[in-house]
Amino acid sequence: MNDISYNWSGLSDDGISRKIGEFVKHHRIQQNKTQEVLAKEAGISRSTLSLLEKGEAVTVTILIQVLRVLDQLQAFDGFILIQQPSPILLAQTEKKKRQRVVLPRKKETDINEEVDW
Repeated sequence: MNDISYNWSGLSDDGISRKIGEFVKHHRIQQNKTQEVLAKEAGISRSTLSLLEKGEAVTVTILIQVLRVLDQLQAFDGFILIQQPSPILLAQTEKKKRQRVVLPRKKETDINEEVDW
């Protein structure tokens, strides 16, 4: 995916829908597909695809179907949640780490056997 960031929060819902439509149309044209061909491959009507490209309301399922055919599902990468442990859990884990090596104590009988008197 590209590293370009966009100020999505500055757009209205309709503005975001139009940007999504532009994205779909751009990739359709890049792949040299007509609306008719893409719609058929995605299992939707051409008029539904036309609505999507114009920024009109369509379901998320339709968007997924179209992006799958265009091989652009990576557009959803922003929705991936990366689970990170909480700072408290990290501190607890760090506290449990061994701080030093402790050798086993020798028994008194072992000590007496070592003495060579």
